[in-house]
Amino acid sequence: MDKEDFLKLGYKIKYQRGKNGISQLDLALKTGLTTRTISRIECGTIDPKYSTLLRIAEALNIDLRDLLTFIL
Repeated sequence: MDKEDFLKLGYKIKYQRGKNGISQLDLALKTGLTTRTISRIECGTIDPKYSTLLRIAEALNIDLRDLLTFIL
């Protein structure tokens, strides 16, 4: 994945989070991540691990494939 993909991933996570009506803090609590990590993923500044993406997808009640459809 390149920088543009990280930005798209972050946008998709932020969109799904908004669609579910949860804050970054809510998502952080559901995933065991920090709000800073959630923010950095949504801004596209870090490369999240596979396990992190799985936890985020689960917390957002979506399939990981749906979260990553923009890069497939």
